[in-house]
Amino acid sequence: MSGDVSEQKGLRITGRVQGVYYRVWARGVAEELGIRGTVRNRLDGSVEAHAVGLPEALKAFETRLWEGPPAASVDGVEAFESKDQLPAGRFQILPTA
Repeated sequence: MSGDVSEQKGLRITGRVQGVYYRVWARGVAEELGIRGTVRNRLDGSVEAHAVGLPEALKAFETRLWEGPPAASVDGVEAFESKDQLPAGRFQILPTA
């Protein structure tokens, strides 16, 4: 069944998303949805996530990224193709790049 095949995507989140625990919050959402991948702050002030999971879970993750933690104010969530090699296991917070 095609719905059981994992997909991968990148997501760039813009707005007031740094210094508000956005990455920790995003990791919690990803783990709740059974998604693995990474999240990091970008030097331009955005947050970038690379995620792999079932299509329904990725869609839910993208939708939830618009919410953010209470102190965040999300202006945009842009999906893009991701071919990054993602770590196995727990969703990880990476250093700023």
